[in-house]
Amino acid sequence: MSIVIPAYNEEEGIGKTINEIKAVCYSAKIEIFEIIVVNDGSTDKTEEKLRDLGVSIISHPHNIGYGRSLKDGIIAAQYDTIVITDADCTYPFNRVPTLLKEYSKGFDMVVGARMGKYYQESLLKNPLRRILRFVVEFSAERKIPDINSGLRVFSKEKLLPILPKLCNTFSFTTSMTLAFMMTGKFVKYIEIPYNKRNGQTKVRLFKDSLRTLQYILQAINYYNPLKLFVLFAAFCLILSFLFFFLGIFTHWKTLFSFGIGSALLSLVILCVGLLADSLKQIIDK
Repeated sequence: MSIVIPAYNEEEGIGKTINEIKAVCYSAKIEIFEIIVVNDGSTDKTEEKLRDLGVSIISHPHNIGYGRSLKDGIIAAQYDTIVITDADCTYPFNRVPTLLKEYSKGFDMVVGARMGKYYQESLLKNPLRRILRFVVEFSAERKIPDINSGLRVFSKEKLLPILPKLCNTFSFTTSMTLAFMMTGKFVKYIEIPYNKRNGQTKVRLFKDSLRTLQYILQAINYYNPLKLFVLFAAFCLILSFLFFFLGIFTHWKTLFSFGIGSALLSLVILCVGLLADSLKQIIDK
């Protein structure tokens, strides 16, 4: 198997991560494996430490993104079975043999669903994560315990056809989850503990959340456009009912006009969605 790790300024945790991976592989009697670390333009001593760890190194001249780093590592991988993890010691690599066991049962991807106190959602993260999870679950039509976990096992062969469509940023794993599920692939989730990270997080909460939402909507529009338009139509319909109820209680006629307008807009959006879905079916054929 090939283990791909993106790294950006991870001098504090990269050595411990690599040593843990090797120890787990030897303990599980995994004799044939490679470790590919993609140094994404680190400005600290990450690459210097990597040279002493006996791993394959891909270096970017400057920071270009988590997703792009994973893409480069996956393309360079020798083996079909790919494991991705982070360089900051947050994911317990000793759970990978369990993920591999499930993967061998015929799943296209097995994902570690994070649990524990270090994954507890803050007051800021919680509503944003819930919104993103709702949109993804609505699109995939199934419950998803962790939409963007960075510990997962999958087939390179199954991923390559959709790899160019996945994003180059922190939303890579979210777009990957959505792409696998909306193309009918088998995905399994296994609960894993989430550890305290070494170093500082690179995630920018609001900017990355908005970007993730953008890629989710783009993915839905690509794989199942009708779902996207139904979502918007439902939102307009809810607004319509809200305007009507407020109009009844306040006797403000303008609200009735807003209600009628929202209802008509909902119908128009739904019709456009049906047209987009028909066009997609024609293109697919």
